[in-house]
Amino acid sequence: MQRKLRLRKREDFSRIYRNGKSFANNQFVVYWSRQHQADPFRLGVSASKKIGNAVVRNRMRRMVKEIVRQHTERMAGQLDFIVIVRKPAVGMKMKELEKSLLHVFKRAGLLKQSR
Repeated sequence: MQRKLRLRKREDFSRIYRNGKSFANNQFVVYWSRQHQADPFRLGVSASKKIGNAVVRNRMRRMVKEIVRQHTERMAGQLDFIVIVRKPAVGMKMKELEKSLLHVFKRAGLLKQSR
């Protein structure tokens, strides 16, 4: 995932949590908000200590980033996303995670309409 497409600043995370909208399923929660920059979108991934040790948390972050990277062209523009990983996602395979994450994005209306 490109560096310019990442959310890193605490104030960005706080703004999205405070003013953004959210949608969730059993494995993921996604928060989103409009952004001011001209980037296509920016992504932040949050994986708390509740889901496991550092190895597990980093693995889940890498998997989420890879799924989003593969579907970059389908993501709606001018948005900031935060994906929160929940405990049930830890035991899932990559294809199951992809299906679940895309489901959350689709239900939240964050994917471009396919033609």
